Amino acid sequence: MRLFNFLLKDVTSKVEYYSRFSPSPMSIKQFLDFGRENACEKTSYVFLRKELAVRGANTMKEINLLPSDLRIQPSVKLVHSWYIQSFEELLDYEHRGPEDSRTLNDFLDTLVKIRNRHNEVVPTMAQGVIEYKQKFGFDPFISSNVQYFLDRFYTNRISFRMLINQHTLLFGDDRTTSHPKHIGSIDPTCNVPEVVKDAYETAKMLCEQYYLVAPELNIEEYNSKAPSKAIQVVYVPSHLFHMLFELFKISDRGGGVPLRKIDKLFSYMYSTAPTPSLEPGNGTQAAPLAGFGYGLPISRLYARYFQGDLNLYSMEGVGTDAVIYLKALSSESFERLPVFNKSAWRHYQTGPEADDWSNPSSDPRDAAKYKIK
Repeated sequence: MRLFNFLLKDVTSKVEYYSRFSPSPMSIKQFLDFGRENACEKTSYVFLRKELAVRGANTMKEINLLPSDLRIQPSVKLVHSWYIQSFEELLDYEHRGPEDSRTLNDFLDTLVKIRNRHNEVVPTMAQGVIEYKQKFGFDPFISSNVQYFLDRFYTNRISFRMLINQHTLLFGDDRTTSHPKHIGSIDPTCNVPEVVKDAYETAKMLCEQYYLVAPELNIEEYNSKAPSKAIQVVYVPSHLFHMLFELFKISDRGGGVPLRKIDKLFSYMYSTAPTPSLEPGNGTQAAPLAGFGYGLPISRLYARYFQGDLNLYSMEGVGTDAVIYLKALSSESFERLPVFNKSAWRHYQTGPEADDWSNPSSDPRDAAKYKIK
């Protein structure tokens, strides 16, 4: 027990130390330049052993600021334990130089192990929020804090996997299965219509599985600079696929979404599907994030990760359209990363305040009756 407490104290002090550093955001251009021109495994190792520890420590500091009743939920505790374990494994390389090839090989194995361990972070954390909600319900202040935390937590996870994938695809066994024209996970000439088609086919398969029918795909391209050429961007195809797949399940002419409900579509507390049952760590999932209500909010995080955005435009009674914005220049596509600092800390500490705008009753007639009484 004394040894365990000592080790826990040592990890806590290391988390405190690394959380004092801000993450170092990379641009898509920097990822490309490194992968094309001077892809040195030793350089990548020296950068990642600290950068991953910094991003992990920043996230763990914010986990500790969540309401205690949420932190003690089994699924949240499980996710936290994964981060602690991964952080400990990264600390093993704190003082190991890059000169020894065994160190580089061990580091590759560690990164793959960490990536696999975190495969189910999204649904498991979602399950933890559901566990909390079922026991304690949600007041507006807690809901706002959870929304703020999950946006930052999942963005950090996207960045974590981006860094790990770049390293393993450039220097590990993953490179044998990667696309020959890709630089790590980035496609310098990503053909947008092709990714659209791939996402459509996957969504179509699910649609036909549940409804026995699916709408046809109609693609129209407008390339203002080169009208005769296909639209290409420098981007991560897997990120674009994720966004498009989710949007194919909502962009329609099926009656639209009421204006008052648009924001709910990006809330982690809102879903049109039945709440799923997930046993943490067993890897079983019927459909990608179905029932957690996380498809759209996480898709928007993917878009914003490299300084883009994802917006929904709905006309009630008509339908809903979606627009994905991406940076045209790879040099401007910097990672958008959460930073744990005093501003973030204050966000969790500030209590709810009265709304300074009038808030009408759900039914004005009820309000009128109340006033008459």
